[in-house]
Amino acid sequence: MEISHLTEHSPAMQRGNYQKRCAIITAATAVFVRDGYVGASIDAIADKAGVSRQTIYNQIGDKEKLFAEVVRGINERSSAALVSTLASFPDKPDDLETELTAFAIRMTSNCLCDDDARTLRRLIENEGQRYPELFDAWKDYGPGRDWPAIAARFSRLAQSGAIEADEPELAARQFMALISADLPNEPGRRVAPSQVEAAARNGVKTFLRAFGPRRS
Repeated sequence: MEISHLTEHSPAMQRGNYQKRCAIITAATAVFVRDGYVGASIDAIADKAGVSRQTIYNQIGDKEKLFAEVVRGINERSSAALVSTLASFPDKPDDLETELTAFAIRMTSNCLCDDDARTLRRLIENEGQRYPELFDAWKDYGPGRDWPAIAARFSRLAQSGAIEADEPELAARQFMALISADLPNEPGRRVAPSQVEAAARNGVKTFLRAFGPRRS
């Protein structure tokens, strides 16, 4: 009888390693949120992931590397969600208030109040002072490196005359602050869709009072 051997480069082995890595990171995220960095242990993470300690060391490394990998993964997913949501920005609106409100709801649901955002806020609250460099990108309502992309959308609205904004980056910051101003400020808490919608409507109304086109 022929016996087939799986090598570390075989597709089946690669899939197995990827699945283990995903399980480890998912488990680590839950344990870091629950226990904090200091309280979390490799044993607890291994138990939750259903793998051995050695598998974690082989796949990722020690606890510090694992924590950095958790944060990196959240940042990458959050940045991708933001880019995807920005693609739906109303560059040429027929009804500015209605379309900005719909966009604000998508932005809040996809980027500010999703599972990754809640997890990251919990980690920042617990570990931000210990590892500030890991959270630098999330100083302002999401990945900091994507602020130019957000400001560019408001610049287009200003150029078209839909809003009046000499400083598009300021307008973007004000917009993001206003649509989240009425949201519950409790890290880890789920926000109801009705709360998201109400915050978006109130925020957009206030934003347009400041940046809407001036009537002659």
